[in-house]
Amino acid sequence: MKLRKGSQDATGLTFGLVASRFNKFVTSRLLTECVKALSKAGVADDAIEVVRVPGAFEIPLVARQLAKSGRFDAVICLGAVIRGDTPHFEYISSEVSRGILQASMESNIPVIFGVLTTDTVAQAIERADPDKLNRGADAAKTAIEMVNVMRLLKKDMTEDAPPSAAPARPAGRPAARSKR
Repeated sequence: MKLRKGSQDATGLTFGLVASRFNKFVTSRLLTECVKALSKAGVADDAIEVVRVPGAFEIPLVARQLAKSGRFDAVICLGAVIRGDTPHFEYISSEVSRGILQASMESNIPVIFGVLTTDTVAQAIERADPDKLNRGADAAKTAIEMVNVMRLLKKDMTEDAPPSAAPARPAGRPAARSKR
């Protein structure tokens, strides 16, 4: 059995962060703890770029743009969608989830879902509490591990690939001579 797992060493890695402003009393805490966790793992300050967007619905578009830019090893998405009295919660939660997954699949880099979807404001505040399990810090740890897992898999794929053979010449044609 082969076991592959990523480390929490983020030295030399770059991260794009997308954070919504809506429910800022929650998302600011997520963002602060996410950046702290990245720094603690070895990410340089200039290797973190933060983009603030109006709300959670806008996160996937910006996440996709950052992911496809080739400048980041991973993108972390942070937001808070809190259930209200209308079906708005279901629509936003569903589309944000789908869009973040699509951004990851299209770019082939980790795009991490750090968007809270809670029934109450109290639940959102609890999940953003820096003294408890802050989901922003959790998203940072997930991003670091996923970058390292993907690097392991890419390395293993290139090591396991058969050596490429030189292209065959059509029958009856001599090899080209170099001009000297």
